[in-house]
Amino acid sequence: MPAVSFQNVSKTYSTSRGDLHALQSVSFDIEPGEFFGLLGPNGAGKTTLISILAGLARATTGRVLVHGSDVQADYAAARRQLGVVPQELVFDPFFNVREALRIQSGYFGIQRNDAWIDELLEGLGLADKANANMRQLSGGMKRRVLIAQALVHKPPVIVLDEPTAGVDVELRQTLWQFVSDLNKRLGSTVLLTTHYLEEAEALCGRIAMLKQGRVVALETTSALLARAASNVLRFKTDAALPTDLAVQARVTGRVVQLPANDALAVERILARLREVGVLPEDIEIRKADLEDVFLDLTGAQPRPVAPVEVPA
Repeated sequence: MPAVSFQNVSKTYSTSRGDLHALQSVSFDIEPGEFFGLLGPNGAGKTTLISILAGLARATTGRVLVHGSDVQADYAAARRQLGVVPQELVFDPFFNVREALRIQSGYFGIQRNDAWIDELLEGLGLADKANANMRQLSGGMKRRVLIAQALVHKPPVIVLDEPTAGVDVELRQTLWQFVSDLNKRLGSTVLLTTHYLEEAEALCGRIAMLKQGRVVALETTSALLARAASNVLRFKTDAALPTDLAVQARVTGRVVQLPANDALAVERILARLREVGVLPEDIEIRKADLEDVFLDLTGAQPRPVAPVEVPA
């Protein structure tokens, strides 16, 4: 039985300009124990799909199952199996961190949960903040508490919706070490949405990509990477490219990227640039990565991010 099953899920909003199709017949399964990535540009439907999974929105058609429980017909059973970390920083200002986690445990009928709460506090770097009021915490620390709250009932499925957006490198490192450990040690299923593609490439065994509410790719990470050219030639220029190169190029500001699988291809590109009088600057050759596949499939620019070591 899949941990999560999206079955022909569609979501349509009525607007003054007509119907807006946020999701269109989205179908895929996530197997128990998978670390699964859900990628797509802004407006692709990722957050809508997560909201339907979490029971915060209703699908127009189709259904979503969590370990066989329908999120609409049997919300309580489905929700007990989910730990959802939202994008927004939502917190109760009247309690300290430990109290907030105990209260969250109570929502799921769990008493005497202090041993697990202590492990969460330690693993997420919150041990020295256990008695601090939520109002006293920085944005990054509040994000850690949200993650702890999502995990406090030991859910078999963990949903991370942009968990590292706008946080520092230290938190990202702490989060990925802890969640990767839960995935490996407890067999937790993890569904991650992120704009940071190097995280998805390092962590996720399989990835779905959305574009305009439709699934445009559903493959293992290695299979997606195999779609890309093995190498990319990147350089900077202010000049216009000749048409034969322009149709292959990905241009961001002054930065130009062209597929170049071998030394002969690189020389052909550079010779063509010389022929038309284009002088490239800061030339480099790099291995193609998930960003290249993402851009090819969605046409969107992922969010730039500072490097961070991701657990192997």
